[in-house]
Amino acid sequence: MMDFLVTADGGLTTAGYVTSIAAMVILVVIAAVLFHKKSSSGKLTTQQLVTCAVALALAYATSYLKVFSLPFGGSVTLCSMLFIVLIGYWYGPKIGILTGLVYGIFQFLQEPYVLSFFQVCCDYILAFGAMGIAGFFSKSNKYGLQKAYVAAILARGVFHVLGGYLYWMSYMPENYPKSLSAIYPIVYNYSYILAEGVITLILISIPAVSKALVQVRKMVTVPGEQNA
Repeated sequence: MMDFLVTADGGLTTAGYVTSIAAMVILVVIAAVLFHKKSSSGKLTTQQLVTCAVALALAYATSYLKVFSLPFGGSVTLCSMLFIVLIGYWYGPKIGILTGLVYGIFQFLQEPYVLSFFQVCCDYILAFGAMGIAGFFSKSNKYGLQKAYVAAILARGVFHVLGGYLYWMSYMPENYPKSLSAIYPIVYNYSYILAEGVITLILISIPAVSKALVQVRKMVTVPGEQNA
């Protein structure tokens, strides 16, 4: 079955791409159903769907704007994670997690590498889906977005680290200090995640940017819409 979906070098076959896209479509349909159940107002549902779609597009586009990339996957981008965090922060954990799951499939289609089904889940689906926990901070009054962002990227890193221990230890460089080999997946994965995190935190802490994001939140949400 894996040979049907995955090439010999770990990429995707045509059937693999079709299957991945189908999974993404199913997740989008699930999201649409949840939105519909959540509110009887078509206008509200449309606003949420449009906002999520725009955030996904911006996250995907900025994921190509890389400051630097690591040899075995992972890169520092121009704040691509922020757009997924904003959806969770604005709309709550349920919508945030669903948006993250869809984005995880986008990332998989962008740079697929398959060792096993669970490795794909760790490195793509669960890692980005976990960023939806930003929604649990939507009612935090002081530095709420900053707290949401830090929690989200740390949660993402947990699944990358898990995948690292299970599948990527054999890729550890020979010159890596043997005394630190036990924490290699932690150091490797959090190095690029935290580097991008620092850049983004500095950006969203600039008063003008912070005020702009507050105004955007008011435009794309209505009272009682957070914590979906």
